[in-house]
Amino acid sequence: MRVGSDAVWDKAEAALENAIKKLSLPYTLEEGDGAFYGPKLDFVLTDAIGREWQCGTFQADFNLPDRLDAEYIGEDGSKHQPVMIHRAILGSFERFIGVLIENYSGRLPLWLAPRQVVIASIISDVDSYVDEVAELLKAQGVRVETDKRNEKISYKVREHSAAKVPVIMVIGKKEAEERSLSVRRLGSDKNISYNLETIVDEISNESKSPSSQ
Repeated sequence: MRVGSDAVWDKAEAALENAIKKLSLPYTLEEGDGAFYGPKLDFVLTDAIGREWQCGTFQADFNLPDRLDAEYIGEDGSKHQPVMIHRAILGSFERFIGVLIENYSGRLPLWLAPRQVVIASIISDVDSYVDEVAELLKAQGVRVETDKRNEKISYKVREHSAAKVPVIMVIGKKEAEERSLSVRRLGSDKNISYNLETIVDEISNESKSPSSQ
């Protein structure tokens, strides 16, 4: 069941199809899948085990503006009827996040992880240096937390690795004196030493979303 005339539906369908063609994106036609008030574009994602999920959607509604008597004044000074766009960029947030987590097996890339970096201290004497590094990273827009608890460093690293934090920085007396950092990436059991400026620049670049790079 759908509202409006066939002519309006044909116009709306043609507008959506022309938009997809102009973007040179692959698409398939799914007859009868439109919303009752207008045709739509659905974005279907395939999850880690091959299941398909309809997530984002854009729907062209030529009917509701007519029912609402909605109008706007165009550049020609005359009244025109707008077209209403209904959109859900991600669709169901819960579904989208579930697909995302499954796809990465919980190991979200650095730019996407809610906690990008954790800086862990080995001894309390280096707490001020831990805070300094954290502030430098925060100034670059990095999502960073510090772990200055009175716990063994092996315990801290194990805990944050299990939480899938992409980058764990370890600071002890040597790192504080040399103004360096010992860095462990998620999935690796190796710690690599970096000087402070180098790793701050590297992490700040990696932490940016692909669209901003």
